[in-house]
Amino acid sequence: MAVYSKILLAVDLSEESDQLIEKTRTIATNNQAQLTVIHVIEPLSFAYGGDVPMDLTTVQNQLDEHARSKLALFCEKLGYPVESQQVLTGHTESEIHRVAEENGCDLIVVGSHGRHGLALLLGSTANSVLHGAPCDVLAIRIYEPKD
Repeated sequence: MAVYSKILLAVDLSEESDQLIEKTRTIATNNQAQLTVIHVIEPLSFAYGGDVPMDLTTVQNQLDEHARSKLALFCEKLGYPVESQQVLTGHTESEIHRVAEENGCDLIVVGSHGRHGLALLLGSTANSVLHGAPCDVLAIRIYEPKD
């Protein structure tokens, strides 16, 4: 019997996201799990507090299209069948929780940058996903490239 049958991998599509590939593939393979991979884009209006005097639809569409291309490449690198890959727009943590619940996922995998100090006080995506998740959460340590 598999421990995890439906896994949700949430990626930020940074270069460091590739660090999630091997562990996610191993867990999915060992459990013969269905794998869903998502990337969440926060709407540009969130960044500007909703008070933007212009239409950002075109820019948002370009961001979405670019993210779809990067996500497709990421999924190819995974080397594991991906049941669904999605680029979503909204609050990152809320969208991850929603997709996990809708798909009946029993594991969410996210990267954790291991922030400390002020960044820790402000919270991280991995920490926010953990609190309120409908299932287990695996936060894989992401190492920043050394200059």
